[in-house]
Amino acid sequence: MQFVTAAVLAAFAGYAGAWYFEMVEGNFALLLFLATVVTGVYWVAERLWFLPQRRRQAQALEARHEERTAALAAQGIKTTADADVAEERQRILMQPWWLDWTAGLFPVIIAVFVLRSFLFEPFKIPSGSMIPTLLVGDLILVNKFTYGLRLPVLHTRLTGGTPPARGDVMVFRYPPKPSLDYIKRVVGIPGDQVAYLNKRLTINGVPVPTTQLPEYFDQDAMRYFKHFEESLGERKHRLLTDDERPAFIPGTEDFPFKGNCRYSVEGVVCKVPEGQYFVMGDNRDNSLDSRYWGFVPDRNIVGKAFLIWMNFGNLKRIGAFN
Repeated sequence: MQFVTAAVLAAFAGYAGAWYFEMVEGNFALLLFLATVVTGVYWVAERLWFLPQRRRQAQALEARHEERTAALAAQGIKTTADADVAEERQRILMQPWWLDWTAGLFPVIIAVFVLRSFLFEPFKIPSGSMIPTLLVGDLILVNKFTYGLRLPVLHTRLTGGTPPARGDVMVFRYPPKPSLDYIKRVVGIPGDQVAYLNKRLTINGVPVPTTQLPEYFDQDAMRYFKHFEESLGERKHRLLTDDERPAFIPGTEDFPFKGNCRYSVEGVVCKVPEGQYFVMGDNRDNSLDSRYWGFVPDRNIVGKAFLIWMNFGNLKRIGAFN
């Protein structure tokens, strides 16, 4: 059994290594699910078979020792092997390495699996598309039950939850490549007509209120950007625009329901289909979002981002955000 286990662990290690060196496209949810299943099988086998077997071996050892002690006592000989027998019993009951690395890890792995799949999942912000709300290097938590619980790997909805609302910061599986997770702000919900013309956002014919703020200095880009506060519903958030970027949206891709969008030199107007969402980055002129690759289907939703739990370069970043 130890050789089978060694092969299984080597397969997991090989996959992780190939993923790390970008030789394969990794899927952490699938990897965690498989680890939970494999270690769970070992855990059940340990409880029902391997541990009872070791206990029977330990009991047989004690029985032989008692018989030998009784036989020696009948001859007037006193044995001093109790300590050796106790040590041997402990060795027999001890889990072998291949159970330590499988059954022994199961409680930890299943706790992580349940927490990550149904409650909260951590993410790291890799780009500046959500500046100034989220900075590169922010470590955030995503609530995975607000929008409804979903089965891991299959992504089948289990509960209804609350639909995403305008202004929510949402993590989703990138429609052109669902193995990637993206984070953007929900701008349009099903049925909305979203217009982003000349860098002004309008929802259902009503301009979204904005207030100009002092210019924002981006330390990574080493330059200033126009800085606004925008109100989507009851939520207020900050955003940036870049005067050096045109309102025209270049390089758009073909995507489902593209016929719902009209592109012009001024920008884009889209009617959001049922079961779809229109999302944009807060760094409006530096965000690859729904303007370029289309709508986010409900089945691609991962959860609602709500907390920066760590930024090792700036501890003041820790806390909730809008």
